[in-house]
Amino acid sequence: MSLPFRKELEKYKNINEDEILSKLSEDELKQLEHVLDDLDPENALLPAGFRQKDQTTKSATGPFDRERLLSYLEKQALEHKDREDFVPFTGEKKGKIFIPKEKPIETRTEEKVTLDPELEEALASASDTELYDLAAVLGVHNMVNNPKFDEGGARSKDGKEIVRNVVKGEKVKAIFEEPPNPTNVEASLQRIKANDPSLTEINLNNIKNIPIPTLKEFAKALESNTHVKTFSLAATRSNDPVAIAFADMLKVNKTLKSLNVESNFITGTGILALIDALKENESLTEIKIDNQRQQLGTAVEMEIAKMLEENSKILKFGYQFTKQGPRTRVAAAITKNNDLVRKKRVEAERQ
Repeated sequence: MSLPFRKELEKYKNINEDEILSKLSEDELKQLEHVLDDLDPENALLPAGFRQKDQTTKSATGPFDRERLLSYLEKQALEHKDREDFVPFTGEKKGKIFIPKEKPIETRTEEKVTLDPELEEALASASDTELYDLAAVLGVHNMVNNPKFDEGGARSKDGKEIVRNVVKGEKVKAIFEEPPNPTNVEASLQRIKANDPSLTEINLNNIKNIPIPTLKEFAKALESNTHVKTFSLAATRSNDPVAIAFADMLKVNKTLKSLNVESNFITGTGILALIDALKENESLTEIKIDNQRQQLGTAVEMEIAKMLEENSKILKFGYQFTKQGPRTRVAAAITKNNDLVRKKRVEAERQ
């Protein structure tokens, strides 16, 4: 259904604007440009008077004078007769004055506990030691058995024993911060490139200032290294390019046994690159990818489960799954891989 105003616009549909503009003079074109600049109803930055044509026929009386306008409005208001009230105002107050109610003050009365005369007489004649034992029987036995209590008791100035058990103060144990990682990053990188036989483990954990290109160099150096078996770069602010570089390394390296990339900024893209590389790797037995900056998602977890079902070499996989399906599949795959290793070890021992 077409709207009514569309029928009126049909006659302007085939108008040639270029032909109309070609017939205008230079003065008319300049005037048109000036009008189009000022008359823009969609421009909220223009004052309301500039968004449409001036349609007033009254001549201007002069520039704007605020004080004169206010005095004129005040004069008009005083000269205008007020409307008569239907009920004349007399100033009489009707109704009652509202007085808020005072809230009652809550008073707690202590309940007096009355005991049997025999119990009152026994408590009155009981010693401090007997009263303390009675308190332990009534529910504070944990204080009696607490090693913080001194079984020897405390004595007053005259030498008499006051209480059998007294709480002893415990010295506060100082907890020191963990020392910084002493690994020399540059020296370790050069030793990996030189394929140092004595270097079998690299620990770069918690070193925050390692540049991303340097981490990529570690991955590139590990491609030809045949001695490093454990590599850890947890909490080093590694991202997806670093993960992709280590994925390329895993496709070539045949020596590395353990890789730890926990607590970094790796997203699902980088994790998927590592997972795809593990489908071709047959040497890695442990990998840790947990505690990344953002969750990996269900699709990535399903790919992890699929990879572990195909890779029989992975024995430990460090990741806390969020979905029950992938978690169950991964647990079954890891159990199966460990059973295969156990069977091979038993067969080797029998031989």
